[in-house]
Amino acid sequence: MSLESSSPRARTAVLVAAIVASSMSYIDSTALTVALPVIKAKLPAGDAQAQWIIEGYLLSLSALILIGGALGDRYGRRRLFALGIWIFGLSSVACAVAMQAEFLIVARCVQGVGAALMIPESLALITAAYDARTRGRAIGIWAAASAITMAAGPVLGGWLTQTFSWRWVFWINIPLAIGVLCLVYLRVPENRAENVGGKPDLVGSALVTVALGLIVAGLMQMQQRLSDPSALWLFIVGVVLFAAFVFAERRASAPIVPLRLFASRRFTIASIYTFLLYAALGGALFFVPFELQHIMGYTPLGAGLALLPTIALIAAGSPVSGALATRTGTRLPLIAGAGISALGFGLFAKLGYGAPYATSVLPATIVLGVGLGVAVAPLVTTVMGAADADEVGAASGVNNSISRIGNLVAIAVLGIVIAASGGGPLPTPQHPEGFGHAMLGAAAMALLAASAATLFPRVS
Repeated sequence: MSLESSSPRARTAVLVAAIVASSMSYIDSTALTVALPVIKAKLPAGDAQAQWIIEGYLLSLSALILIGGALGDRYGRRRLFALGIWIFGLSSVACAVAMQAEFLIVARCVQGVGAALMIPESLALITAAYDARTRGRAIGIWAAASAITMAAGPVLGGWLTQTFSWRWVFWINIPLAIGVLCLVYLRVPENRAENVGGKPDLVGSALVTVALGLIVAGLMQMQQRLSDPSALWLFIVGVVLFAAFVFAERRASAPIVPLRLFASRRFTIASIYTFLLYAALGGALFFVPFELQHIMGYTPLGAGLALLPTIALIAAGSPVSGALATRTGTRLPLIAGAGISALGFGLFAKLGYGAPYATSVLPATIVLGVGLGVAVAPLVTTVMGAADADEVGAASGVNNSISRIGNLVAIAVLGIVIAASGGGPLPTPQHPEGFGHAMLGAAAMALLAASAATLFPRVS
């Protein structure tokens, strides 16, 4: 049954289900960054284990999100969407009851598998349900709701952790998952792509998953000892397997990453920009809550509220910068957005014990929020405009995956920067300079993104 030919009630059900499912992922990600320092102390978890609680989820999600979309096209988007919600919901229960760090890490990896199915299918179901005339408005509503939940995540995570327990960051997913599943089974019709060619690229998915896992494992082992031979070998083998993944994609009949996209110079530059900017952002949002809570004495709720200006300004600024980019082109907003963001990351480097909120945390969050608010919407426009009309879905999926891989790698790399100050890979009062060096590293990534944007044509 074609979703476009279904009733208005079914189309509304698709939109609501997609919004709630995406909200689960966004809330979980942003709320957990604030709860993680408490999880580390209460569970307890070591420094590396605390990183893997985030990295395990990002690894599964970034490696499998592309195959998740392809499987939905082949076997049914509603079916894979529901399966993703089941996996995400059940693994959330496992996360909530975890008593050891190792169990929580495994549960988070499984949660990433669920997200890799439900996130691409949510947008695919919307695209199939609405015709060209109404699709833009529906996607706009979905994007606005996603931005609101992303902004609410740190505050909600801080409040739940401080008022009840960090476990409620995961328990809150259960009623949402149940509600979405009821809606899906009662109101959402099945839909799949009509002409799907080739077999699912399982070899490519396996190669990229193992490659990214080895690269990140090698980098995190370097946090303990930079010259560790075993860490270097893990990293090298991971890079070799990633090269094998690229080779396999060239030969696959239905690759998860269509390499022809990178024949476009604009898409290649946009991908580099995405990796660098989102690496800086992901690294900062991981380490700043530790600095706020462990060094500056903030409560979990206080840390969530402290980060709110950044995410709120991204949500508020994106529509404005998107409209501006349609008149001026995307090149200037991308350069300015990354440059302003670099200044924001640099201001975070000044945080430390006794630093007042009004003159340290607030300016950094505002400047960073303004910069990202300027950059995000033009970046999406650039990615969509760099691909042919029949490949915009693939281009969006690849760009989404690249942004998450940037998060994945940055947390490990900036952990090495912090460890190089003489302590562990997380901020500590004994080695306060490590956090500042990491934020300067994030600023350098953002400046490199701005430099990459100068390679765009002047009208783009």
